[in-house]
Amino acid sequence: MHLYLIRHGQSYVNLKDWDGGNQDTGLTELGHRQAAALGAWLPGELPAVDVLYASTMQRARETAAYVAQAYGVEIRADDRLREIGNNRADHLPWPSDDLPEYSDYWGSERPFASVTPAREGGESLMHFRTRVGAFVEDMIEKHRDEIVVAVCHGGVIELIFDHIFNIGPFRRCEVWCKNTGVTRYEYVEHPRRETWRLHYHSRAEHLQGIQAEAASMTLQE
Repeated sequence: MHLYLIRHGQSYVNLKDWDGGNQDTGLTELGHRQAAALGAWLPGELPAVDVLYASTMQRARETAAYVAQAYGVEIRADDRLREIGNNRADHLPWPSDDLPEYSDYWGSERPFASVTPAREGGESLMHFRTRVGAFVEDMIEKHRDEIVVAVCHGGVIELIFDHIFNIGPFRRCEVWCKNTGVTRYEYVEHPRRETWRLHYHSRAEHLQGIQAEAASMTLQE
């Protein structure tokens, strides 16, 4: 299996001056330009895909629409690909129009504590890792010999890294990804070797010309 992870384009919640709290916002004008550039560039790097998954959050769905159009494939919505804190501890999503607010501590600081403590039943970093890990293992079972593209969030890409690399709960390194950056893993079945290969992370040459603008305006989300 070849697994391509794509972070969404710039969203309003990524803006440095955003003060609206945790909301399910869509792409900014820059985010749409990033996603359009991704859709134009990706088929040259990846001529065909077998299946396209996307987070059910608006910024990921809007980004995935450009990829779906480029390949003429449908989007399979998956709540497991939502950003940290936007699902409950039982992995079900919070309503998109009633998302909980984040704590004043980072998830990696207290990995077993809810990242949305003001809302009962919120998920911790470890709950989050479990749900994204479940997505990855499900992809292996369903699409073992296929090319899978998943449009998601920076936190999802980080915790999939932790799952594949078998990182413990107390993380020591952030794995940052540019808006619409592309990460490629390959699942291989060697009985005496590693079962995953990381080919590249956060490729974003499609952003040439608009990358400087994106870097000055975006935050990791």
